[in-house]
Amino acid sequence: MTTVAAYAAPAAKAPLERTTIERRPVGESDILIDIKFAGICHSDIHQARDGWGEGIFPMVPGHEIAGVVSEVGPGVTKYAVGDRVGVGCFVDSCRECEYCKQGLEQYCAKGMTATYNAFDKDGEPTYGGYSTHLVVDENYAVRIPEGLALDVAAPLLCAGITLYSPLRHWNAGPGKKVAIVGLGGLGHMGVKIAAALGAEVTVLSQTLGKQDDGLKFGADHYYATGDPKTFQELAGTFDLIVSTVSAPLDFGAYLSLLKTDGALVNVGAPEEPVSMNLFSLIGGRKTLAGSAIGGIPETQEMLDFCAEHGFGAEIELIPAEQVNEAYERVLASDVRYRFVIDTATI
Repeated sequence: MTTVAAYAAPAAKAPLERTTIERRPVGESDILIDIKFAGICHSDIHQARDGWGEGIFPMVPGHEIAGVVSEVGPGVTKYAVGDRVGVGCFVDSCRECEYCKQGLEQYCAKGMTATYNAFDKDGEPTYGGYSTHLVVDENYAVRIPEGLALDVAAPLLCAGITLYSPLRHWNAGPGKKVAIVGLGGLGHMGVKIAAALGAEVTVLSQTLGKQDDGLKFGADHYYATGDPKTFQELAGTFDLIVSTVSAPLDFGAYLSLLKTDGALVNVGAPEEPVSMNLFSLIGGRKTLAGSAIGGIPETQEMLDFCAEHGFGAEIELIPAEQVNEAYERVLASDVRYRFVIDTATI
């Protein structure tokens, strides 16, 4: 075992603090990653504050991890020391079910092993990227292309793939009208990716406060959902709407914006249940769907796509000691658009 520095929530809702954790020895198919940057995802806050329940404490959050391989196990074939790699929301899966065999490990029938706030196959708790090092099986890491800086690549491991996967699955592209609800850490990546795929992109945000940014990221249109006229004007407009917000929506209102056979896909995860009138779906043969992250092959595809199109996330780089302040700013929507921890400061 190796002792490494980390930032952890010692208990639910407690401020994160510097501590040490144990990483397992590098096994046959493992790589040791010298973590350089770790993004702060809203789900880190949900879990560190036990908003989704059943948290495992002490908890080291972080599933947007970018770093460099510093050691490889004897059986490793995919990576060498010095390679630039990333790790996203999971670090293992059963590897045997129909979904794992299709490269859809995020939907593993037996449940994927989350990068943190989970237990690995040995029964040990997993600890995430707010730390200096990580040991992971080579099959659950991805290669970060040379065209992407590590700091702007880190958030792609969750925010990027969370938007790329549904945009690809629901065929966003030329001739499709796509709306992104919310222009935050997830939403800004949705705009960039949908625009790069060739779709006509609209941002639906509470206000017009970030309109200039949205248009700069590639949006064609920008509307304020706080204005009732927006829902009248845009009725029946979109083939696909992806909601990135973590607050309950009036799903009926948003479903009214879809064309017949359109889909509203939710990737935000509110802590509260939501209700809706099913006539909102029946009227236009509409779909209300959800989407998780992507599997390993699709995550690699997403990284290559972003590198090819020359963009990463928009970030604010912070030292680890500012993590609690960053959490409060995320909750206040005061970040443009993703906090990233410089793990050298841990």
